[in-house]
Amino acid sequence: MKKPELLAPGGSLEKLKAAIDYGADAVYIGGEAFSLRVAAENFSVADMAEGIAYAHERGKKVYLTANIIPHNDDIEEFSGFINEIRPLGFDAVLIADLGMFSMMRELAPEIPVHISTQANNTNYKTVMMWHKLGAERVVLGREMSFDEIAHMRSIMPDAPELEVFVHGAMCISYSGRCLLSNYMTGRDSNMGACAHPCRWNYSLVEEKRPGEYFKVEETERGTFIFNSKDLCMIEHIPELVKSGVTSLKIEGRVKTAFYVATVVGAYRREIDRYFADPENYTFNREELIELCKVSHRPYTTGFYFGRPGAEAQVYETSSYIRDYELVGIVTGYDEKSGTMTVTQRNRFFEGDELEIIQPNKPYMTIRAEAMHDENGSSITVAPHAEQLVTMNAPEPISVGAMIRKQR
Repeated sequence: MKKPELLAPGGSLEKLKAAIDYGADAVYIGGEAFSLRVAAENFSVADMAEGIAYAHERGKKVYLTANIIPHNDDIEEFSGFINEIRPLGFDAVLIADLGMFSMMRELAPEIPVHISTQANNTNYKTVMMWHKLGAERVVLGREMSFDEIAHMRSIMPDAPELEVFVHGAMCISYSGRCLLSNYMTGRDSNMGACAHPCRWNYSLVEEKRPGEYFKVEETERGTFIFNSKDLCMIEHIPELVKSGVTSLKIEGRVKTAFYVATVVGAYRREIDRYFADPENYTFNREELIELCKVSHRPYTTGFYFGRPGAEAQVYETSSYIRDYELVGIVTGYDEKSGTMTVTQRNRFFEGDELEIIQPNKPYMTIRAEAMHDENGSSITVAPHAEQLVTMNAPEPISVGAMIRKQR
């Protein structure tokens, strides 16, 4: 068995570095054009170069997403974009469109091409054809089960590489191709501007009774009939490995660096635990608890074990579960005094129980004690954004470590 790649989202340079630091083997990012996440901060050319250098220095990879569903004007601009990113050293580019694929192969044949899930890759004939055309990897649609993936891998035992989503938001449609947003808001989901109407509350109208709205009630607020739970496959690492996939992909380029660090860290530890002793492996439930400490909807295994039913939907609310919040980033540690310097992100008080997460270590629980502001004055609360606070640390803490608190 080959250890699969852990692939993480990088919505900004900060998030890319967090993903790499907390254990991702590769990161996928978007430029300021041709990427399907306009809500993400995305990367300038200079940021791309810095991010690639950061990853490559640590033996990691960076993939560029250029997976919009393009129109004529986009195609005309794409050649210039290829020439701009070609010398940067990307390890692959994700493409969803056949025309853009042909341009990549013609103008930058040395850059591997991965086929995005936007291309609706749900059968072996499609995957084989992409590979025949020159694609190195195909990202499978979220609608595929373990049985279908195993069948596909048995037909194509060696190539191409297969990538699957294992964590994050699920779309109502074929893996992200949606027209609801266009129709209702004029925002093109297939160009990265999705308004997420699948999360809205709906009622029914009978065509001969215009203006009469019939509530589909689960609660007094209505029912969110298109609102999928979030995908979470951390309990099924053995099945994922045995399915023969190459890469395990976490969704979330618009999520925070705290989200990326927490989710990547949990999957990294669980994958490594499995490969350390596959025969005697048992799932560490603490990692699922860890994944519940980031903003999320209730979790589901999606289509992996067959077509999901009503249990995969959330009918009561479109809100996220947010039980923890990031309160600070460690920006310094003084070994002599045993104190750390923290840049505040959300308010916390002296005496609060805090959890510290840092790369390659389990989280640590401390109590906020001996807090001082940047002038050395004793304080009992850190109320100001970006405020510098020094406080006791029971042991050395890595610069860049994140501090969270239960709400």
